[in-house]
Amino acid sequence: MLKLLVPVDGSENSTRLADYLVKWLERLAEPAEIHLINVQPALHGEIGMFISKDQIRDYHHDEGTKALQVARGRLDQAEVHYTFHISVGDPAEVIVQFATEHHCDQIVMGTRGMGKFASLLLGSVASKVIQLADIPVMLIK
Repeated sequence: MLKLLVPVDGSENSTRLADYLVKWLERLAEPAEIHLINVQPALHGEIGMFISKDQIRDYHHDEGTKALQVARGRLDQAEVHYTFHISVGDPAEVIVQFATEHHCDQIVMGTRGMGKFASLLLGSVASKVIQLADIPVMLIK
């Protein structure tokens, strides 16, 4: 069974990614295990002086859930089975680490997300994932 990691950030590009994934899976000759992941950036600085760790954890969970909402809806509608994960840290590093730890066969992700560099041809997260990953990375524009 093909094991795919699909990073989702809630951007329009990740919505297109979910639509493409549904169509691609219909044509795939073998079943696939799908892992959706959203990586929330870590909050740095002295923020811990003002809000609790539980509030920070809840914030990351809420934001991750929002970012995954549309992609999950598209997969649910197409009756595609998946699991979803919300993590915190450097997005590219967390994506590659997750793929390694879960023995994923491939990472399928959008070329650009919601980051500062959304206007670039290839987003900074996608570029870094390509550099760090030891498995194939499929980019969907």
